[in-house]
Amino acid sequence: MNQIQIPKVALVLLVGVSGSGKSSFAAKHFGDFEVLSSDYFRGLVGNDITDQSVTPAAFEALNFVATKRLEAGLLTVVDATNILPSARQKLVEVARAQDVLVSAIVLDMPLKLCLERNAGRGARSVASAVIGRQHRQLRKSLRGMRREGFLRVQMLSSQEEVDSAVIQRHKLLNDFRGEHGPFDVIGDVHGCLDELLLLLQTLGYAVASDEAGRATDAVHPEGRRVIFVGDLVDRGPDSAGVLRLAMGMVGKDHALCVPGNHEDKLVRGLRGRKVALTHGLEATLDQLGGQEEGFGRRVADFCDRLVSHLVLDDGKLVIAHAGLIQQYQGRASKRVRAFALYGQVTGEVDEYGLPVRYAWANEYRGDAMVLYGHTPVTEVAWINNTACLDTGCVFGGALSAMRYPEREVIQFPALKKYCEPGRPLESPRGPERKPGALAMEDVSGSLHLRAEGLGTVRINDAQAAGALETMSRFAIDPRWLCYLPPTMSPAESSSRPGYLEHPNEAFGYFRRQGVTQLVCEEKHMGSRAVMLLARNPGRFNAPEAWLGALHTRTGRQFLKAEDERRVLLQAHEAVERAGLWDELDSDWLILDGELMPWSLKAEPLIRDIYASVGASAIAATDASVAVLERTAGNGIDVHGLLDRTRTRQSNAKAFRESYRRYVGSADELRFAAFQVLAAEEQSFETRDHGWHLEISDRLAAAEPNLFANTRYLRVDLGQDKEMEAAVRWWEEATAAGSEGMVVKPWLNLSKAKRGWVQPGIKVRGREYLRLIYGPDYLEEANLERLRQRSTDKKRNRALQEYILGLEALRLTSTGAPLWKIHQMVFGVLALESEPLDPRL
Repeated sequence: MNQIQIPKVALVLLVGVSGSGKSSFAAKHFGDFEVLSSDYFRGLVGNDITDQSVTPAAFEALNFVATKRLEAGLLTVVDATNILPSARQKLVEVARAQDVLVSAIVLDMPLKLCLERNAGRGARSVASAVIGRQHRQLRKSLRGMRREGFLRVQMLSSQEEVDSAVIQRHKLLNDFRGEHGPFDVIGDVHGCLDELLLLLQTLGYAVASDEAGRATDAVHPEGRRVIFVGDLVDRGPDSAGVLRLAMGMVGKDHALCVPGNHEDKLVRGLRGRKVALTHGLEATLDQLGGQEEGFGRRVADFCDRLVSHLVLDDGKLVIAHAGLIQQYQGRASKRVRAFALYGQVTGEVDEYGLPVRYAWANEYRGDAMVLYGHTPVTEVAWINNTACLDTGCVFGGALSAMRYPEREVIQFPALKKYCEPGRPLESPRGPERKPGALAMEDVSGSLHLRAEGLGTVRINDAQAAGALETMSRFAIDPRWLCYLPPTMSPAESSSRPGYLEHPNEAFGYFRRQGVTQLVCEEKHMGSRAVMLLARNPGRFNAPEAWLGALHTRTGRQFLKAEDERRVLLQAHEAVERAGLWDELDSDWLILDGELMPWSLKAEPLIRDIYASVGASAIAATDASVAVLERTAGNGIDVHGLLDRTRTRQSNAKAFRESYRRYVGSADELRFAAFQVLAAEEQSFETRDHGWHLEISDRLAAAEPNLFANTRYLRVDLGQDKEMEAAVRWWEEATAAGSEGMVVKPWLNLSKAKRGWVQPGIKVRGREYLRLIYGPDYLEEANLERLRQRSTDKKRNRALQEYILGLEALRLTSTGAPLWKIHQMVFGVLALESEPLDPRL
C-alpha cells in the first residue's frame, strides 16, 4: 500500500504527460466536483476539449473556480499536465492567495506506456512527438520541483505504485475543532513562573513537581485544560521553569500551546542561527544553559513543533498569539503564521521606536471568539468577540486567564516589576492607528478626556459640535497646534466703593486654598498667544523650511505668513543667543505669552465698535452738554440733568482713552513670553514662576526688538506689608494705563484639599474695564448689577481647560500620537464654546 497524505483543505496538482493516467487516478480517488480538469475547461470556453488555442482562457476560468473553492475551504484537485514550472507556479500562487497548502502527485510513467495509452484515445490523442517533448520537460523539471513551494511531492513511477496508492486526508495541524473544553486560556507569561503557579492554583489546578522540586505538571480535578497563548519566555526571572511546566502539561495532554514571537526567536537562537540577543533572549539562553544536558534541545524541539494557531470547539474558538483575522482561521501559510506570531504591522514605528500594529480587532466580524496576547494592555476587554489576555505581568501588571466557555477573567497580580515596558501599557478599548492620523470619533459626541494624574474632563455633544465648527474652519494645521491656554477667571467682585475688581479678592481666594506664596505679574495690553519654535521641522511632520507657529488662544493664525516667518526667525535667534536650546536639551519649545499691540488682533473691534461707540457718545454728550449749558444760562433749572450729562461726557472720553491705549502699528510688535510650556521630553508646569520669568528676561535681553519683559512682584500672604505693596503697585500701574495684573501661585501647578488651584486670577484696572462693560459701568446702579456675577462656573471651566492643556503639553513632549494631543486641544476649544455669564 502506497499511502499519500493530503490535507483536507488543500490544492493538489496532478502532474504527468498526456497518457500517464492522471484523469483515471483523479476519478478513482477524488469526487467529481473536487477535480478541475483542463480538458473540461477547454470545452467550457471553446466547445472542444482538444482546442489548444483556448488554453489561456481555459486556465483563467480554472484558476478562478479553484480560487472560489479554496476560499470556501474545499479540497481542490487540478488535472492538467502541469509539467512546466511556470504553469505550476501560477497554481501555487492561487493557493498562497487563499493561504492553503499545495501538494503534488507526479505520475512519472514510462514513455512507452504513455504512448500506448495515447494511441488508444481516439480523437483525444495527441501527436507522439508532443508526448515525447512533454516527457523530456517533465524529467527536467522534477529536479527542482520540491523547491517550488509544495508541502509534499509524491512520486508514482510505475503502474504498480499507482494501483497501490491510497489517499489519506488528514486534518490540518491547527484543526482542533473536536476539542470542546472547558479551557483556561492564559496570557503571556514571559518567565513569571511564580505568578503562573499562583494563577494555576487560583484556577483550581494541582501542581506536580519532580524530585528536584521543579513544577512539571498541573492537573485540574474537573478535567479543564490550559491553553497558553505564547511568549512563555524572556524578560522574566525563570523562563526555564515556565518551559519545563508548560512542556510537561502539553506532554501529558493537560495543556495546549501556540508559539509566540519570543519562542520563534528562541528556536532560531537554539538552532545556532544569528539572532539579536535583545528583549530578554540573552537571559533566557543563559537560564537554559544552566539546566540539565539536553534540556535546551528538548525546548527547541517543543517550540518548533508548536502550530501557529488553534481552531477549537467546532470553530467557535481560535487561539493565536497576536490574534487572527477571520480569513486566516484554519488556514496554513507563511503569512498566516507571521500574522499569528507578530500581528499585522503598518511598516512604521511609533514614538517609542516600536512597530505600529494594525488594530485588526476593531474591524473583526468573525463568528469565532479569538483570544490572544502579544500586545500588553491594562485590562482584558472584549472588542468584537476578541480579547487580549496579555496584561503585562512581567511589566508589573497581572497574569490573566480567560475561562472558556464561561468568559470569566481570572487574574493574579505581578509580585514585582521585572522589566520596564518598551512603551506604556494602553487600554485595549482605545483604537490603535497611525500616530499622525485623526478621526472624527475623537472629537464627536460626548467625550471623557482623561489627563494622567490630573483628572477627567467631560465634553458634551453641543460643546463638541461648536468646537468642530471652529476648529475645521479657522484653526491652524493640527500637526503644530499642540496647546491652547485656559481661560482666565477674574477675581470675585469687590465690595470696595468704585471698584468691580481688586487684588484683595484674588489674595483671599488663594488664602482659602492654602496657597500663601504668590506672584503678581503685569497683565500686558495685548492678546494671548502661543509660540512654537522648532529647529527640526520633521519632529512635527512639517515642511523643511518651517520654523514654528504663532497662534491665538483659539488656535487661529495670528499674522500673515511672511510676517509670521519674520517674527519666528527673530525668536529663533533670540533663543539661540539666550542659550536655551542647549539648556533645555531640545530642538523645539513652546512659549506662552502676550502679543502686543492688541490692535494686531483687535483692529476691526476697535475700529468698527469701540471707535464708533466712542465717537457717537462723545458727539452726543458734547452736543447735549452745550444745549443744557445754554438752557441753564437762560435761567432754566437743568443742573441735575446737566451734571449727569457731563458725567456721561466724561465717561465717554475716558472710554475713548481706554481703547486708544491699545492701538499700535505692526512695527511695535512685541511678545511677552511669561512662561515656557514644554520642550522635548519635558513640560514645565512644576517649575516656579521665578524660573519662567528669568527666562523671559533673558529672551528680552537677547532680542529687545521682539521680546518684552514681564514686570512682577512676589507676595507672601503672611506678610501684610507685601500685600499692601502689591496693591499699591497695581493701583499705580492701572492709573498709568496698565490693564492690570494676574495673581498666580509662585510654585505654579498647585493642589488644595478640594482639587487643583486656579493657575491665575486676573485683576483688571478700573479704566480697562470700561472696554468690557461700557463707558458708564462705574455708575453705582450699573456697578451693583455687575457685582452679582458669579465666578464659580468660570473658574471651573478655567481649571478644566488648564488640565487638558497640561495633558496636551505632556503628550507633545513625550512624542505621543497626534490624535491624542489633538483631542486634548480640541477639548479646550469645546469648553470655550459654552456660553457664560456675560458679566464675566
